[in-house]
Amino acid sequence: MGRPTKYSQKLVDKICALIEADTYTVAEICRMVKIDRSTYFDWLNTKPDFSDAIKKAQETRTAFFVAEAKKSLLKKIQGYTVQEKHTTTVGSGKFDVNGVEKPKIKEQKTVDKHFQPDTAAIIFTLCNGEPENWKNRQNTEVTGKDGKDLFGKYTDDELDAKIADLENRLKQ
Repeated sequence: MGRPTKYSQKLVDKICALIEADTYTVAEICRMVKIDRSTYFDWLNTKPDFSDAIKKAQETRTAFFVAEAKKSLLKKIQGYTVQEKHTTTVGSGKFDVNGVEKPKIKEQKTVDKHFQPDTAAIIFTLCNGEPENWKNRQNTEVTGKDGKDLFGKYTDDELDAKIADLENRLKQ
């Protein structure tokens, strides 16, 4: 008889919380919860409740990432403003117990920094959101007069003969 299993609902919950929280690798998660990678994969293959919990945690993480990506995309499409705080300090003439001079704040200012809408994000959104109206590629079609097919009236043998004739002309 082998060692007692470490498997418990508490451990499953901890693993799932790690999966939901970040993009840790299986190896990193196993190190954090102190199990071997082979144990993780064994549980994945032999314990349906573990497998289901892991899949649900991965789905939760993916849903969170998608929501965050949508928020970020919206900011990129609309543009946004952030506040930057700048502080200028000078020596105060006073020193701490280690002999390091304590700084004195000379000036503090807050600056609004605006980021313009991102053209690439706008193009991405339009091309994916309304592909029938917006395309990020060009289609080139060669047609005859009035949009008629240039080669529709020829058989395959006739087309082969014309291609051979053009190739011979190019060689001359």
